[in-house]
Amino acid sequence: MSRIEYSAEIAELLGRVRRRPTAGWPWRPGEEVPDGLPVKQSWGWLFAPDGRVLTLVNPRDGICSLPGGSLEPEDAGDPSSTLAREAAEEAQAVIGRPYYLGYLYDRVGSANGGHECARVRMAAALRSVGRSVPDPASGRHYRRLLVAPGLAVELLGWGAAGLRQARAAVATASRRLGVPVAANETIEELPVEGCVVFPGAVYPDAAHSSEHRPSESRPSLG
Repeated sequence: MSRIEYSAEIAELLGRVRRRPTAGWPWRPGEEVPDGLPVKQSWGWLFAPDGRVLTLVNPRDGICSLPGGSLEPEDAGDPSSTLAREAAEEAQAVIGRPYYLGYLYDRVGSANGGHECARVRMAAALRSVGRSVPDPASGRHYRRLLVAPGLAVELLGWGAAGLRQARAAVATASRRLGVPVAANETIEELPVEGCVVFPGAVYPDAAHSSEHRPSESRPSLG
């Protein structure tokens, strides 16, 4: 087994990672959300060209997450719009077209006032990130890591169900985005000043200002 490479600074950050208890929501890969089951959340596996995914770490509490969050009125019920908005807010990230993977069935409804709901998962290219700033909604200032999907599952604490979800994301990203199935295993922090990660068309094109678009003057990853 090859040694996973990362810096001493990242080692110190990962040493403070605290995993949340798994919720046990059943994973419904490839299934459309049934009529009448409200979608309350959209998270994304955002891929770099080498197969790694954007993983956020809150250095204050050690909690890791994928970009994403709750649907808001401005999203007009579209999980893709939610993912693009939340990725920009949490990670200052610009994404490509999202591809639907499936949903988690939240029977307890912890995201819906005690009523059952769906939590959608999507895959997309991570086009670029801007200068790192706190999330305007929560005030959290995330560290932005590129991590192999399997290791991301370990950091997230999602167990076997999370690994099945990661495999679905990798299969879709390999087919749709051309990324390798075997990802680069180096753990890398994206630069504070921002960079281009995966050049290409952004989603949604008209919604992103020049502040968030990839530019020739912004350094590229690697």
